[in-house]
Amino acid sequence: IAKGKLYVPDYFKDVVQVFTLAGSFVAAIQAQDSFNSPGGVAVRPDGSLLVADTYAKRIVQLQPNGVVVNTWGADGNNAFSYPTDVIQAADGGFYVADGYNDRIQRFGPDGKYKSKWGGPFGLNIYGPFKGWFTTVTSLAIAANGTLFAADFYNDRIQKFSADGAFLTSFGTVSNGPGHSELALAVDSDGTVFSTNFAHNLIEKWIPKDR
Repeated sequence: IAKGKLYVPDYFKDVVQVFTLAGSFVAAIQAQDSFNSPGGVAVRPDGSLLVADTYAKRIVQLQPNGVVVNTWGADGNNAFSYPTDVIQAADGGFYVADGYNDRIQRFGPDGKYKSKWGGPFGLNIYGPFKGWFTTVTSLAIAANGTLFAADFYNDRIQKFSADGAFLTSFGTVSNGPGHSELALAVDSDGTVFSTNFAHNLIEKWIPKDR
């Protein structure tokens, strides 16, 4: 949700659909060079979109008319492997859920790479340990700047400081088939909402310090 509208990445139609908050259709945004299964979208302060273009293995910045402004994802060790989500940071930069690289990447307001984490040195080593991932699928940022990440195959949500320091984790263990914590949102008071894929539920998590 941004600027009073709802932006929805349409994975199978390769567009970003835009609606009013009452559900009325506004537009379908296409990239001039085409999306390939977009999985996440964020709106920058200038009104341009950042899209996790999952099967194109890139993050693309484009104007609402589809004109591509910039792309990220093809530069050596920081290349993406099926990025699943992108979210705007409080400092004007953005974070990327680098799905099958089992890590999060952080970029500054100018779009330059800043850091990555998840497993040893963020080098695509998956696992169940603190700060590690086994496919990160969704990101959400709280009002205080803390970052939540859905760690899908580990059936948990992990919480980090803005610079990637591990704080805590929580979640629902899956009783199968499939895994649980898939997508996230955070309310203004710090309440976390998650979609539990395996159990067909929306879950509400209340901060312990409330």
